[in-house]
Amino acid sequence: MTNKTPAPFDISAPFDVTARSAGTPEETPVWLITGSSSGLGRALAEHALERGDRVAVTARDAASVADLAAAYGDRALALRLDVTDPASVAAAVEASEKEFGRIDVLVNNAGYGYLAAVEEGEDAAVRALYDTNVHGVVTVLKAVLPGMRARRRGRIVNVSSFGGLAAFAATGYYHATKFALEGLSESLAAEVGPLGIAVTIVEPGGLRTRWAGSSMRQSATRLEDYEQTAGQRRAATLAVSGRQPGDPVRAAAAIAAVVDAAAPPLRLLLGSDALAGARARLERLQGEIDANETLTRSTDLEPRP
Repeated sequence: MTNKTPAPFDISAPFDVTARSAGTPEETPVWLITGSSSGLGRALAEHALERGDRVAVTARDAASVADLAAAYGDRALALRLDVTDPASVAAAVEASEKEFGRIDVLVNNAGYGYLAAVEEGEDAAVRALYDTNVHGVVTVLKAVLPGMRARRRGRIVNVSSFGGLAAFAATGYYHATKFALEGLSESLAAEVGPLGIAVTIVEPGGLRTRWAGSSMRQSATRLEDYEQTAGQRRAATLAVSGRQPGDPVRAAAAIAAVVDAAAPPLRLLLGSDALAGARARLERLQGEIDANETLTRSTDLEPRP
C-alpha cells in the first residue's frame, strides 16, 4: 500500500475520461461499493474497473470479491465490509483511503428483501432488515462523509428501489426500509449539496439478480386471512426470480453515467417497469390530492380560496 495522498479529483465537474486513458491514478475516480459480491453491486464494480477507475470492492466475505482484486491489480481492493458491523465499516473506509488516498464515489448497494404480510412479520427479522437496509447505510455514510466534506466534493449513490416509491402486499417491511432511505437521502442531498457532494437515489425495477431468489428472506408465519393478498404476492415474487426484465450490466452503466454527470439527478429510475409504475403512482397520487382538495384546505385556521 502507498502512503502518498493523491491530489483531489474535481468531482464537482464531469469525470475526465482522458485521465483514465492517460493512466494517471491521482486523477481517476475512486469508488467504494457495498454488497459487491453479486448482482448490481458486482456489475457496477466490474463496469467501473473496466473503464479504468479504482474501486474498493466490499462484501461481508472478502473472499467473494477476491477475484476482482486479482483480475484488476492495484486498481481493485477487496475488503470485508458488513454494514451491520460498525468496526468493519470503519476499517474498510480507512483501508480504502490509505490505499487510494480518498473516496470519490460511495455506492450504498448492500440490502435484501423480506416477504411477509405486516401482521406476519417477525420482530427479529424486521429489525435485522432495518439494520442492513437503513441503519447500515447510515453507518457507511457517517464513515465516508468526513473525507468528502474535507475535500468539498463527492458522489453518493443510495440504491433504493421502485419499491421506495410505491408499496404492495407482502413486501411492506421492505418498502418501509426503502421509503426511509428515500427520505434520508433527500435530506442528505439538501445538507451536503452546498458542500459539493451530490446524492442520487437509484430506483431499479426488476433486475435479474438474486434479490427474489437466494437473497430473499421471508417470514415462517403464514396467516390464512392473507393468503389471497400477501400469500399470492409472495408466490408471484419468488416465481419471477431469473425472469426479471432488467439487466444489471446495463443498470451499472446507467449509474456510472449519472456519477459522471456535472449535475446528477436526485432520483434515477432504472427499467421500463419502474418507469411505468412510477408514472401510474404519480397519476394515482394526483387524483387523490385533487379529489380531496376542499377537505384538505378546510383545516387551515383561515380557509383560503
